[in-house]
Amino acid sequence: MHPLRESLHDELHARPSIYFEGPAHVYHFALLDDGKSLDGIIQQLGEQAVGQGHDAARHGLLRLAGHPCKWERHSEFLSLTWVVPRSSDSSHWLDLPQPLRGVLDANRALIINALVILVEEAQDGVLDPGDYGFKDPAGSHIGGGDATVWSDFRLSALGFNRMLLVNRRLNAYRLGRMIRRLVEIETYRMLASLGLPTAQELSATLQELDRGLIGIAEGNASVGNSEAKVLLDSLTELSARLMRCSAACRPRFSATEAYAQIVFERIGELRESHVGGNQRLGVFIERRFKPSVRYCAATEKRLDRLAAGIANLGELLQAKAQVEVEEQNSKILESLNARTSTQLKIQKAVEGFSLIAISYYLIGLLKMTLEGLTALGSPLSSKLLFVLLAPLFIFTLYRLARRLKQAAHH
Repeated sequence: MHPLRESLHDELHARPSIYFEGPAHVYHFALLDDGKSLDGIIQQLGEQAVGQGHDAARHGLLRLAGHPCKWERHSEFLSLTWVVPRSSDSSHWLDLPQPLRGVLDANRALIINALVILVEEAQDGVLDPGDYGFKDPAGSHIGGGDATVWSDFRLSALGFNRMLLVNRRLNAYRLGRMIRRLVEIETYRMLASLGLPTAQELSATLQELDRGLIGIAEGNASVGNSEAKVLLDSLTELSARLMRCSAACRPRFSATEAYAQIVFERIGELRESHVGGNQRLGVFIERRFKPSVRYCAATEKRLDRLAAGIANLGELLQAKAQVEVEEQNSKILESLNARTSTQLKIQKAVEGFSLIAISYYLIGLLKMTLEGLTALGSPLSSKLLFVLLAPLFIFTLYRLARRLKQAAHH
């Protein structure tokens, strides 16, 4: 068997829903991971609860104060779901009971989503959501009409987003799965919305980078090749700033896209239908949530377009700078060629002068030799011999110099 087979197979059972019946308050929280607090929260839950056999590193199902409490570790957050049965004489909305309240009080700054779902059994007569404190709520029949859900998506004084689920024909299993869809819609909607402040903050920076790119592009159109290096340095600095922004923001935008996809999938799984003239829950969420998701996607596309613009302009400036370098190299080569030509001319002149000087001295030696022979009694005239031998001597010397030069070239 493959060593990963069992763990991969068990992924099908990794995140079961909490199954329950009857009226209840379902408290759900999502806490962002700050790198140090979530393990402590899980440990505190374990100390106050009776656990069941689950992967303690990823998820667990506990009995907290006798009621089922489920926790799950995700890539960047921890989710907690606690189902507390509702007594018939209790009010509609209650504060979070102990001991979970004590566990979370010290970590309230990490809570990105706090949701309470009041589960009621259907009764005869028409239910008025206004009796539960909702103002202008959205509502839908869900699960093929087997339940109805209401919410006005306004935070209560205790900081909870509140939902009312009226159960008609959902059994414990279907009810648990329906509750899971609702809490996932709200949790992932809030997590996806974390990209909105990032996109809004990045927008001003991108406008500044856009202006910088336009300025460099205009400079590229108006300056010569010699100034391209200065523009290329400015563009490199602009590119470095864009890369820093991209590295910091892209993970958040990718998470927003993934979370939003889950939200839209879960809304589809509700199988909504209209409740009278009320706006459906999914429509309410999508109309107000989609613009944020699209804004994040548009900002990410601006990053891509700006990066492409910088790359294209960089290629143009690089080409200009290369042309300037080649022109400079050409001028240097021309200067070297002119200098070499001058040196060759000087060398030829020196060689000519050297040949003349050598000829002069050797002819002088020849003349002195002939005069010496005459003084020793030679019958031949030294002047006549000099006139006859001097041209031959010069010609021989010239031929010898030519041969030496040809040998040096080979």
